[in-house]
Amino acid sequence: MAQKLWEKNVQVDQVVDIFTVGKDRKMDLYLTKYDVLGSMAHITMLESIGLLSANELAELLAELRLIYNLANSGKFIIEEGIEDVHSQVELMLTRKLGNMGKKIHSGRSRNDQVLLDLKLFTRAQIQKLVDLTYQLFEVLINQSNRYKDILLPGYTHLQVAMPSSFGLWFGAYAESLADDLQLMQAAYKICNRNPLGSAAGYGSSFPLNRQMTTDLLGFDSLNYNVVYAQMGRGKMERTVAFALAGLAATLSKLSFDACMFNSQNFGFIKLPDQFTTGSSIMPHKKNPDVFELTRAKCNKIQALPQQITLICNNLPSGYFRDLQIIKEIFLPSFDELKDCLQMVTYMMQEVEVNEHILSDEKYALLFSVEEVNRLVLEGVPFRDAYKQVGLEIEAGQFNPAKTVNHTHEGSIGKLYNDHIALLMQQVVDGFNFGKVNEAEHNLLKG
Repeated sequence: MAQKLWEKNVQVDQVVDIFTVGKDRKMDLYLTKYDVLGSMAHITMLESIGLLSANELAELLAELRLIYNLANSGKFIIEEGIEDVHSQVELMLTRKLGNMGKKIHSGRSRNDQVLLDLKLFTRAQIQKLVDLTYQLFEVLINQSNRYKDILLPGYTHLQVAMPSSFGLWFGAYAESLADDLQLMQAAYKICNRNPLGSAAGYGSSFPLNRQMTTDLLGFDSLNYNVVYAQMGRGKMERTVAFALAGLAATLSKLSFDACMFNSQNFGFIKLPDQFTTGSSIMPHKKNPDVFELTRAKCNKIQALPQQITLICNNLPSGYFRDLQIIKEIFLPSFDELKDCLQMVTYMMQEVEVNEHILSDEKYALLFSVEEVNRLVLEGVPFRDAYKQVGLEIEAGQFNPAKTVNHTHEGSIGKLYNDHIALLMQQVVDGFNFGKVNEAEHNLLKG
C-alpha cells in the first residue's frame, strides 16, 4: 500500500483505509483538471514569494500542463493505493522531477486544495449548464413565436378554464428558464470566490499572495476570512444545489405537461414516433419515456439541497470528514441535469402541435370569460354580465364566439417574447464567463 501524504511511521489499518477513502478516488476524477489548474496558480504564486526558483516553476508548470492534457483526454488515473487526486498529481511530479515535485504543497492544505477544486469544477459546470439552458430557451422562444396564434385550453384545478395558446405555453417555460438562471447566477457568484491560501482553515505563516492566485484563476474576489473559507465547504454546494433544483423543477413541470398533453385524452401535442417507446404486450403503445425519465431525474435533483443540508447542517466551524460524502451526490448531479437539458431541447424542437384542438365542443365553455368581458365592454356591469352568461350556461343556451382579443403585455395577443429574450441575454451576460475562460487559457498556454 502506498504511503499517504499525511502518514509518518505508522501505516493506517487497511479496513479503516478502505472505509475512509470510500468513493473519493472515483469522485476525484471529476476534479483532476481543476486540481492541476489550482496547482499551476499556486506554484506561480510560490515562485513570486521566493519558495520556488524560476527554473523550478518552469519545469513544474510544463509537467502540470502534460497532466492537464492527460486529464482532459480522459486518460488520467488514480493508481491503486493512492488516496486522492492531490496525492496522484504530486506523485507524478515527484517521479519526473524528484524532490522538486514535493514543493508544490507549501502553503496549502488538502482542505483548501479540495475547496478550490470544487469551486473550479462547479463554475465550469455552471457555464455548461447555462449554455445548454440557453439552447433550450431559444427552442422554446422559437416555438412560441411559430405557434403564437394556435389556441389551446388553459386549466385551473384541471378543469377547463380560459383560452391559452401554444405561444403562451412555450413562452412561459422560456421565461421560467430566465428566472432559473437568475438564481444560478447568484449561486455562481458565491462559488466564484477564491479559498486558496486558507490552508487547513487558519491561514499560513508563509507570506502568501492570495490576491495573485485570485487573479490567476479569474475569481471575482477572495473568500477573505480563512475560517469562513473553510465554512464555505458544504455551503457552496448547497447553494448551487438550490439553483440546480430550480432549473430541474422547470424541466420536471414541462415534462409533466408534455406527458399529459401527449396522451390521447388531451391530444394537444404529438411526439414523433421515433421519440417514443413501445409496450411488450400492447402493440399500439407509444410511450413518452424520455419525458417520464426526465421528470424522475429532475425530481431527484430537487432533493439534492436537502441531502447536502442533512450532511452538514449540524457541523461546527472547521473541517470534518463528513463533508467528503457531499462529493458523491453533488459532482454527478451536473451530468444528470445536462443530459436532461439536452434531451428536452431535442424533444421540444421536434414536437408536433395540434392546431385544431378547440374545434371539439367540450371546450366551448372555455370562452365564457371572453363573453362576460365582451358584455362589460358594451356597458353591462360585471356582476350582471357574469350572472347572464352563467344562466345561459346552466340553460344549455351558451353559444360563444370562439375568438380572443388579448392586447396587454404578456398575453395571447402580445407575448412580449422580445422582452423575455432580452431578459435572458442580460442574465447570461451577467455571469461574465469570459473573465474566467481567459484566466484559465493564460495559465495553460505556457
